[in-house]
Amino acid sequence: MSMDIPLVVFWLFAGVSILYVVHFGLYLVGANFYDIWQQRRKGMSGVRLPAEYQAECAATATWTRRARPEVPGLVSVAIAAHNEETVIVRTLDSLRRSTYRSFEVLVADDASTDLTGRLVRDYQVRHPDMDLRIVRMHKNVGKGAALNEALRRHARGQFVMTMDADSILEPTAIANALTYFDDPHVAGVAANVQILEETTGLGILQRFEHMIGYRSKKLYSLLNCEFVVGGVASTYRMRVLRKVGFYDTDTLTEDIGLSTKITSLGNRRFRMIYGADVVAKTEGVLTFRALAKQRYRWKFGSLQNLIKYRGMVMNPSRRYTGTLTYYRMPMAVLSEFTLLVSPLAWTYAAYWSVVTQTPALVLGAYATITAYTLLTIWMDENLSVSERARLSVYAPTAYFLFYVMDLVQLSAAFRCIARSKGLFKRSEHTTWKSPQRAGSLVVARAA
Repeated sequence: MSMDIPLVVFWLFAGVSILYVVHFGLYLVGANFYDIWQQRRKGMSGVRLPAEYQAECAATATWTRRARPEVPGLVSVAIAAHNEETVIVRTLDSLRRSTYRSFEVLVADDASTDLTGRLVRDYQVRHPDMDLRIVRMHKNVGKGAALNEALRRHARGQFVMTMDADSILEPTAIANALTYFDDPHVAGVAANVQILEETTGLGILQRFEHMIGYRSKKLYSLLNCEFVVGGVASTYRMRVLRKVGFYDTDTLTEDIGLSTKITSLGNRRFRMIYGADVVAKTEGVLTFRALAKQRYRWKFGSLQNLIKYRGMVMNPSRRYTGTLTYYRMPMAVLSEFTLLVSPLAWTYAAYWSVVTQTPALVLGAYATITAYTLLTIWMDENLSVSERARLSVYAPTAYFLFYVMDLVQLSAAFRCIARSKGLFKRSEHTTWKSPQRAGSLVVARAA
């Protein structure tokens, strides 16, 4: 009987490990097929918009004060900002470098008490060629509500791209995002979001996590089962946003809530897709305390949305693809449960390997994570050779860094359980606070 518990933990560890290995394999294969699809797609189409928008070219051109746009169609870039004086100018500078010229910028200033508003107004004066407007909230209403105000009352574009005030857009990001809308079923495009700073252990951890996490979106795009689109450089059709009523404000993650709400309409008609060439950079958090706070908010909001849209799980409706309702949604739920047991299983496996002098379990898991991290680095199309070499040096630490992240996620899960009433009985979230920014510390690297 004394061996029952060790055997249960062993098989638990084995089951979790097999699940991860299978998923890593699927992600690798899916990413390769996605890359092939990307090459074919780029070979068949240049940077152009769907035919339904061609007739609106002339009207769009009169909306912007820029020179003749390179391609037709206006994009409304909405930036949510609350006390972002250290980073807002850097974000606006990145937009001015865009190769796509027909866009307007709406800064939703959510009652900032610092110099955010003054810096934006000064930017308007210094760069009159840029169609830049500030939408000021008289009180802190929350990120989702601030974006809603800017988009509902002031946006004029056929497409909307949302950004965080600390994010930096690559010059070709807008133009690349619009090419995906050649497919009339595409409703939203998730960007390839990268972490700016990775010289610290915490920075390296976030850089690896983003690289691996976003690579999995390649598989989800091919299978048409993506429903999670973050807020950094995400792009939507305006008519779809109007159809769903823009952002909901009853969860902690309004960005995931928006993409899931659109998907709930039926992902055969309203498809979410990942754009690996829609590159944006953003700051990681600076402290483990901030990381714990961030991951709790993300997890709580994700669980709120999974519960809110639980009707999509195992739903036989023809509006949805089977890969969404029978694979992606159930796995999203299952991953939350495996998270609760995986640190315990891995810790016991390490102990069991030492006691029995059979290190194969831990070494196998370590080798798998390290190999997958290296493959992710060297197959990333947006990294230079020098960046690949530098990140490869850090790759052997990935297993231990991910273990730390699992502990952070586990802590967030327990906090969610302790506040489980809020998962089911949602309320309006009317305030928010921006995290500490590195600001000028990353300007040189970004340039």
